[in-house]
Amino acid sequence: MFNFFKKNKKKETTKQSSSSQLAETLFAPATGEFKAIDQVDDPVFSQKMMGDGYAVEPETGDVYAPVAGTVMSIFPTKHAIYIKTDDDVEVLVHMGIDTVELDGAPFEVTVAEGDQVSVGSKIANVDLNQLASAGKGKFIVVVFTNLEDFSNLQLTASGHVTHSAEVGTVTADH
Repeated sequence: MFNFFKKNKKKETTKQSSSSQLAETLFAPATGEFKAIDQVDDPVFSQKMMGDGYAVEPETGDVYAPVAGTVMSIFPTKHAIYIKTDDDVEVLVHMGIDTVELDGAPFEVTVAEGDQVSVGSKIANVDLNQLASAGKGKFIVVVFTNLEDFSNLQLTASGHVTHSAEVGTVTADH
């Protein structure tokens, strides 16, 4: 869907040398309740129309990078940030549900396009009270938009997670 072909400088991956399989470790973008993507109250996400992934219903508005990579795009409405890893995993971090119409009001993005981010780098802040006042869901959704290029998404987290906690892996044969 989104094809970005820039090389990154830093890697947060684990290579399994016994085969030519790559494993990218995934992390929680916020502290809160971990959810499978099909539990997100939005059909675009729950039916995986944009790709597979996961979500966290946050306790605070702090949003962190779920992978290491390069910030490829920040949506003009500041509700979504695209990160691409060194191993070409395309990751959309989407803040809130149906938040485009808020025109960026509840979002403060703390990174810029081209920035290198590490796991746990703060990338944004969301005013959860503004989302609630507007009647919007507060999920922080992590979507892999090119998962068809990878062989397996395995999520290992459930229940309460803290930001930057390991939540699973995505693998690809190379």
